[in-house]
Amino acid sequence: MAAQAAVAAQAAAAQAAQAEAAESWYLALLGFAEHFRTSSPPKIRLCVHCLQAVFPFKPPQRIEARTHLQLGSVLYHHTKNSEQARSHLEKAWLISQQIPQFEDVKFEAASLLSELYCQENSVDAAKPLLRKAIQISQQTPYWHCRLLFQLAQLHTLEKDLVSACDLLGVGAEYARVVGSEYTRALFLLSKGMLLLMERKLQEVHPLLTLCGQIVENWQGNPIQKESLRVFFLVLQVTHYLDAGQVKSVKPCLKQLQQCIQTISTLHDDEILPSNPADLFHWLPKEHMCVLVYLVTVMHSMQAGYLEKAQKYTDKALMQLEKLKMLDCSPILSSFQVILLEHIIMCRLVTGHKATALQEISQVCQLCQQSPRLFSNHAAQLHTLLGLYCVSVNCMDNAEAQFTTALRLTNHQELWAFIVTNLASVYIREGNRHQELYSLLERINPDHSFPVSSHCLRAAAFYVRGLFSFFQGRYNEAKRFLRETLKMSNAEDLNRLTACSLVLLGHIFYVLGNHRESNNMVVPAMQLASKIPDMSVQLWSSALLRDLNKACGNAMDAHEAAQMHQNFSQQLLQDHIEACSLPEHNLITWTDGPPPVQFQAQNGPNASLASLL
Repeated sequence: MAAQAAVAAQAAAAQAAQAEAAESWYLALLGFAEHFRTSSPPKIRLCVHCLQAVFPFKPPQRIEARTHLQLGSVLYHHTKNSEQARSHLEKAWLISQQIPQFEDVKFEAASLLSELYCQENSVDAAKPLLRKAIQISQQTPYWHCRLLFQLAQLHTLEKDLVSACDLLGVGAEYARVVGSEYTRALFLLSKGMLLLMERKLQEVHPLLTLCGQIVENWQGNPIQKESLRVFFLVLQVTHYLDAGQVKSVKPCLKQLQQCIQTISTLHDDEILPSNPADLFHWLPKEHMCVLVYLVTVMHSMQAGYLEKAQKYTDKALMQLEKLKMLDCSPILSSFQVILLEHIIMCRLVTGHKATALQEISQVCQLCQQSPRLFSNHAAQLHTLLGLYCVSVNCMDNAEAQFTTALRLTNHQELWAFIVTNLASVYIREGNRHQELYSLLERINPDHSFPVSSHCLRAAAFYVRGLFSFFQGRYNEAKRFLRETLKMSNAEDLNRLTACSLVLLGHIFYVLGNHRESNNMVVPAMQLASKIPDMSVQLWSSALLRDLNKACGNAMDAHEAAQMHQNFSQQLLQDHIEACSLPEHNLITWTDGPPPVQFQAQNGPNASLASLL
């Protein structure tokens, strides 16, 4: 018995020594691999060699699975060798499923592998993998929630918002059961965002009310609480802006701006939450700051505070440039494109067409780098080109761009915006009555208007008024324009107000009612100067010149004529500069991805008649 005990003791000692030796060589190789990975610059090839050297030692399953995961992760994040990355991640996933209590390796392998499948356009392989991982992770709250978010995101990218909403609902209920009100709020807010995208407003309102109560009642990490408030307020603000309610949104927007100021003063708390289901962040603080700048720009542009829009765009783009040096997150490129889209529209209004065109080209370049970004913004890009074409009086090209944009979008508000602008092109061309009547019927603001946007409905009334004016039906035009004024005044839509006032002023001038015309044109000019809207200033100054001349006010007429001359010269100079740029050739692009290079123009070929 003693001899047997001695042999057993020797065997145990030998096994312990072997394990210690195994641990020492493994730790050494791991240390070298990490050293090479974190070198400056990283030495990825040497890191991979060190990790591959683990396998000849025939390590235990746990070390084997973890090493496959580490190799797959390094190859996925730092190389283009997706085939080897996939092979290692698949082995990590397969082996780790056979090992009890090995959740981190198992679910990280599933998460990374599904990401890689999506990158390779193998979505059909990613979905069942994530579903299985979700099914077996119910006892691991952090991973169960994370995998639910991941599968919901995958469905969202595929435009299957119903499935994504269902998964987020499942996640919210799971988070409630495991006692994580914070993550429950994240799931519900994410669901609210998708319901807003689907325009399911009847479902959104009670959901946002519930989210507001959860956010206010939750007592936890101050940064996490404030980030939930930012998410909640961003949804409220964008909901108002989508509805074109620029005045009604102001209290929410002010709260949002105060909230982001509070977050910027808070220090990140290194203490981890006690509930593993709470280990999530919606967005980094820096990303939230850019997002708040972005919604402020959206509001300023809709309200007609274009200088304010320019100021916040400059701040946001500067912040984005700093972030993109350290962070290649795709959301930063999305923020940049949306900011540029809004500032381009501002430039076209303020009479900076050449700058707008160069920024449209910048959006094209960003979209060339990302097929997904181009897919999401192609319709907006063609819409911007259509607006540019209108500004340089290239009406055939404007029609082609708007028609292309209509073909590419299924977003109701964007569709209505494009149709409204295309209708104005047909009105200006004067010979497209059949197409025009068809469009006007589709955006009839008096009944069954296709979207709930207050701003777009007011714009539809304006377009009706413009058409009636061109047809000489002045009383009908006045009715439509007064409706626009009523709606635009109710929500501080300054640009629509200025456009309606100057057109009403023009109608009264044609009818010989000079006093009433002056009562419209003077405030139109003041508002247009405040925006500033160069086209309305040009139009108003021409009317003021003619009005004062008709009333015998020679000095005022001369002053107005001088203003008109100054505006004409500025617009003409900008027109020539824009049409001379090589990027002007973008107006002919209506199919496929954006062109990479542009041929220089010999000179402007667009008609200048509309400016003189």
